[in-house]
Amino acid sequence: MGKFDLNGYVEAKNHSVVIGGLFPIHSRTIPVNESVLEPVSAKCEGFNFRGFRWMKTMIHTIKEINERKDILPNHTLGYQIFDSCFTISKVMESSLVFLTGQEENKPNLRNSTGAYLAGIVGSGGSALSIAASKVLGLYYMPQMGYASTCSVLSDKYQFPSYFRTTASDTKQSQAMVKLIQHFGWVWVGTIAADDDYGKYGVKVFKEKLENANLCIAFSEIIPKVYSNEKMQKAVNAVKSSTAKVIVLFASDLDLSPFVMEMVYHNITDRTWIASEAWITSALIAKPEYFPYFGGSIGFAIPRHDIPGLKEFLYDVHPSKDPNDVLTIEFWQTAFNCTWPNSSVPYNIDHRVNMTGKEDRLSAMSDQMCTGEEKLEDLNNTYLDVSQLRITNNVRQAVYALVHALDHLTRCEEGEGPFLPAHSCLSFYLKTVKFTTHDGEKMELDENGDLKQGYYDLLNWQLDDNGEIAFVKVGEYKFRASKFELIFTKKSAIFWNTESSRLPHSVCTDVCPPGTRKGLRQGEPVCCFDCIPCADGYVSEKPGQRECTQCTEDYWSNAQKSKCVLKEVEFLALDEALGFTLVILSIFGALVVLAVMVVYVLYRHTPLVKANDRELSFLLQLSLIITVLSSMLFIGKPHNWSCLARQVTLALGFSLCLSCILGKTISLFFAYRISKSKTTLISMHPLCRKLIVLISVLVQTGISTAYLVLEPPRIYKNIESQNVKIILECDEGSIEFLCIMFGLDVFLAFLCFLTTFVARQLPDNYYEGKCITFGMLVFFIVWISFVPAYLSTKGKFKVAVEIFAILASSYGLLGCIFAPKCFIILLRPKRNTDETVGGRVPTIDKSIQLTSASVSSELNNTMVSTVLDD
Repeated sequence: MGKFDLNGYVEAKNHSVVIGGLFPIHSRTIPVNESVLEPVSAKCEGFNFRGFRWMKTMIHTIKEINERKDILPNHTLGYQIFDSCFTISKVMESSLVFLTGQEENKPNLRNSTGAYLAGIVGSGGSALSIAASKVLGLYYMPQMGYASTCSVLSDKYQFPSYFRTTASDTKQSQAMVKLIQHFGWVWVGTIAADDDYGKYGVKVFKEKLENANLCIAFSEIIPKVYSNEKMQKAVNAVKSSTAKVIVLFASDLDLSPFVMEMVYHNITDRTWIASEAWITSALIAKPEYFPYFGGSIGFAIPRHDIPGLKEFLYDVHPSKDPNDVLTIEFWQTAFNCTWPNSSVPYNIDHRVNMTGKEDRLSAMSDQMCTGEEKLEDLNNTYLDVSQLRITNNVRQAVYALVHALDHLTRCEEGEGPFLPAHSCLSFYLKTVKFTTHDGEKMELDENGDLKQGYYDLLNWQLDDNGEIAFVKVGEYKFRASKFELIFTKKSAIFWNTESSRLPHSVCTDVCPPGTRKGLRQGEPVCCFDCIPCADGYVSEKPGQRECTQCTEDYWSNAQKSKCVLKEVEFLALDEALGFTLVILSIFGALVVLAVMVVYVLYRHTPLVKANDRELSFLLQLSLIITVLSSMLFIGKPHNWSCLARQVTLALGFSLCLSCILGKTISLFFAYRISKSKTTLISMHPLCRKLIVLISVLVQTGISTAYLVLEPPRIYKNIESQNVKIILECDEGSIEFLCIMFGLDVFLAFLCFLTTFVARQLPDNYYEGKCITFGMLVFFIVWISFVPAYLSTKGKFKVAVEIFAILASSYGLLGCIFAPKCFIILLRPKRNTDETVGGRVPTIDKSIQLTSASVSSELNNTMVSTVLDD
């Protein structure tokens, strides 16, 4: 039957109610000899001034309450406090003592003080509170935490009697994520203590981080019991990772070996996000650690002042109680001396150092304590009341239990905890609500957590004395459904980086506009490649996951960062090509007009009168129409121009070719006269004009049906070129278009055929040859036009068609009228009946063809064909 080895303070005589307490007055236990078979309670080492102050605060608060008359007026409070040594084994021993009343391994449910044990304040770290609550919760023993923030403690199924005056890590993790988002960090590492506080804290943090689409670069554990292998793994992760921002979820006691490793390996240029457990710890916040941990930023429990606490803390001396081993050890450790006649060991340290060897310091100091040492000369955590944060939580934990007890003493039968399924004190703790000494509201919810509160956002900086100062730069306020991160001194934040600027912690820099994020297979979403957007797609904002397709009338710019209006392409008047074609069209029309003027002035001459003067004027008019119709193809297309261009061109060529056909038929019959000796061939001038009229009427009918049934319209061609909108005319029915121009082709073929046959007329009369060459030019131009037209796009396609129109028109003009104008103007002596006429050498020398008539008397038969007007 092993005995427990517990140290603490008990004052329960003459008190009706006792409140238990668990505090980490020591930081660890001395390793036991595993070869001993019987159970041995481990001894503690590493005096913790901070835990000693927390314990003293509980005693001070109970004394303060006993002096008050407004709360528990008919009762006085006692206390029973144990040192948890920051280890689970000691917490379990203490919990059993609270329940059994015996300091041994045998259960016996009675309390050693003899007074009613109302509840327990404790027990420091989250892992310790979880262990204690597993036992205390079996008996619904109320436990009020002051520093345990682990989120799992909110589970009332597992921990039905646990409550706390500090916020859950769920809220702290949310605050950390908002802080990371605010500064634009997306690639962070995490390091946690190997206990429930660290593991659950990082677990909740990771969940909230992933929900915010942020990533964990690495996640390592600080061993609870020093392991060089595990510690080096954590150190190497920090050293090798590209993450410059690291979240540390650990208590100051667990973190201390890791801090020394950072110093030993000289790892700097990191920004640490601290949890509330170490952000204000004097154990870590030492000037010699500042080059490595300076600029740390984290959330801390709000700071408060406690009236009268400083004076109470100074009221401590070993001489007051020779059996007070904790006070003696405090004195020895604080003043580096040995108290006379004391068996309390001094400064024993069995930890393993960074070399893997065990350090065992001397058990006793050579210097003896005199008792005259002054606490005022000390500079340690115990007497530092400038940062009372967890210390104030201890005070509020005691007050929460006392207020619940006070409500319990005032309850009435049939109400409150006497209702079914309610347990006495826990009922009042779930509904406890009171105002603290400094005017703040303290209220717990049904899970035993704070309903509302806030964190101080602190930043480590050096003050003028070279000491580390916890500079408040903001707050994080939380309520039932509202969370708010507020910066009060953002510009005053110190960043411990090489540039002294905000650290940059990303796996991959944000993709610039014009690119999209391409995730890497098997890697976190924060690690990606920046892939340029495809043509026609843009990303206007940095870091877009997908590129957005531009709408129909838009296209991506060269940087793929913006959709710009597509260039609208058409054969414009103000560009060189369009302007040149307009000049050629106008020039052609003017030339035809000049020819027409010449014909009008010389209308009575034989050359003009030859082969139907009226058809020549109609032919000239048609050439003006065709030449000027090309201008309908130039400029921005409109619906009216689309309707007019092809119809005007088709009608112009119909008139032109029908006039030529009328002329060529006359020549054809003239040729037949030269070949025939017996047949009388006569063609009235009206017949030639009827040919023109019929051809134009047929073409007009086809064009009208085309415009009525399937008219052309303006069309935005976006398929030919992605970067341009080709503004062109959709010609509507291809069938109608083929019929229209098919008629012109048919007329052209008839013209060529008749003139080709009549090309052998007398040499002096050569209009047949001129028309033959003109039709050859016409066919060559349009046969060349077809493949050229089909192989081009956009405005050049229109330009090819215009060129074909002008070339064919100029060809007809030059071949038919240029020779006649040359003779009329420059060789007037040849413009006579004799010159215009000629002989037929192969038939009869007596047969004469003149512009007035062609007559011959052969075998007493007169053959006549009318060629003139």
